[in-house]
Amino acid sequence: MSPQKNLSIKEGDNAPKFSLKSHRGEKIQLSDFHGKYVVLYFYPKDDTPGCTIEAKEFRDLSQKFESKNAVVLGVSPDSLESHCAFADKYSLGFHLLSDENHEIAERYDAWGEKNMYGKITYGIIRSTFLIGPDGKIVKVWKKVNPEGHAQKVLESIP
Repeated sequence: MSPQKNLSIKEGDNAPKFSLKSHRGEKIQLSDFHGKYVVLYFYPKDDTPGCTIEAKEFRDLSQKFESKNAVVLGVSPDSLESHCAFADKYSLGFHLLSDENHEIAERYDAWGEKNMYGKITYGIIRSTFLIGPDGKIVKVWKKVNPEGHAQKVLESIP
């Protein structure tokens, strides 16, 4: 696994383009959502406690995101099969994108070194990016606490 790159995506930067497969079998690209806000959130693993809390909160606020012309996209290194099971189990109505090689996570500076009980590993750093209708980064959240996060993101959309 590769070490984290210091890309440091900032507000006002152009959002890195991506094209990933969704659990629904569709190829999803950032350009598909031109003219909309995109909530791109990176999470470590399907069906784990923190990731489940975060996904359910985005699900529960989905109509409010839609009313603000926003789409939610969840990204993790899990397989499409894992995403399908996770989405079905919790009735997630938004796309879960599979980034098995963590290429997109690296572009967004959401992949890096983690210290778990003294053991150094590499993985997803829970992060969220609000991308504006013009394709620019509006807001960045790093090392996210899943509880209440979706509401904070929603409140950041004009």
